[in-house]
Amino acid sequence: MIRLLLISLISVSLVSLAAGNDNKENPAHSTKSHKENKTHQDDEHHGAKKEKAHNDHDDHSDDEHHDKKESGHNEEAGTIHLNPEQMKMANIVVSTLQQSEAIITTRAPGEVILNDYRTIKISPRINSQIIKRHAKLGDEVVEGQILVTLSSVEVAEAQGKLLLADKEWKRVKKLGLKVVSARRYLTAKIEYEKSYASAKAFGMNNKEINELLVQKRSADGSFNLFAKQAGRILHDKFIVGQYVEAGYELMLISDESTMWIEARITPETAGKIKVGNSAVVMTDNLRLSAKVSQLHHTLDETTRTSAVRIEVDNKDDLLHAGMFVSTIIETNNKYTALQLPEAAVLRSSDGDWQIFVEQDEAGEFKAVEVDVKHFSNGSAIIEGIKPGTRVVTQGAFFVQSELAKGGFEIHNH
Repeated sequence: MIRLLLISLISVSLVSLAAGNDNKENPAHSTKSHKENKTHQDDEHHGAKKEKAHNDHDDHSDDEHHDKKESGHNEEAGTIHLNPEQMKMANIVVSTLQQSEAIITTRAPGEVILNDYRTIKISPRINSQIIKRHAKLGDEVVEGQILVTLSSVEVAEAQGKLLLADKEWKRVKKLGLKVVSARRYLTAKIEYEKSYASAKAFGMNNKEINELLVQKRSADGSFNLFAKQAGRILHDKFIVGQYVEAGYELMLISDESTMWIEARITPETAGKIKVGNSAVVMTDNLRLSAKVSQLHHTLDETTRTSAVRIEVDNKDDLLHAGMFVSTIIETNNKYTALQLPEAAVLRSSDGDWQIFVEQDEAGEFKAVEVDVKHFSNGSAIIEGIKPGTRVVTQGAFFVQSELAKGGFEIHNH
């Protein structure tokens, strides 16, 4: 009995001890569960915040998109929408692109040269010494302006003879044929005319001769060289006191308001060009309209090419003799192509040519890159777009500027 009681007590004690151990382990487990619970709740709270932020961002993006749409820009499509007032203000014209007759052109290198028909050389007709300079290199001179004063023994002799002949002729003429013989009268007249002509041949003009005869200027042999036309002095190879021979080039004067371009092309191509055909003269920064003025009928012995002379307006003094240029010359051959006004084709930010195509809605435009084959008579010959397309033919610069305000980079590769 006592044995059974002891066994029961021991069993109760063991059960109590096990229960106590479980209670010690449960707080740790309970803490861990609490932490996991808290983490789960935090994650749920953080997820809610992320979702709210994402929704706020979407709302903000929608607002930005709405604002851009209201301003006329569409970043995704790279287009712009102009209202009727903007179209009217910028004088924008939209036309349907159609094929039309175009002229085949040829490109050729060229060199700027002086217009020989507007260029003169200043040189003495006799051996002379330079006494005074009245103009210098680079000066713009007018017709009749004194350029150089020279002196010559031959001129002094001619002046002396003219003074004597003039005096004799005036005396004989005053006496008349009733007093002097016809032979003497005629001889005096002829001697005067010969002396006058001799003085002019040496370089004196009528005004200088009149001063010599009327004002009784001394026969010192001095005379002037005058500008025979207006223009710029391009050469003046002399110094005062220098002795020069007859024909020595003292100055070169050219009217540079029009210049010549010598373009070199093959004989076959030259046969397709006529005088009067339009041309374009180009440098890195210039593009000038011109016309074919002359065609050479002989070939260059070295290059075996033919020269085409192009005349170009140079009133702004942009071209100078010796410059190398590129030319585009129209031939007599024609073909069908797409043409646009030159101002309707602009360079994009990456240097390609672009035009502005009207989209489905009026006033909505998109930049489209095209290939420009060449320019002719104010028109651009293009490829890379279909006939019937509605494009901006006037006011393209305004459209491009409005697109640029949105910071778009237009590509159509």
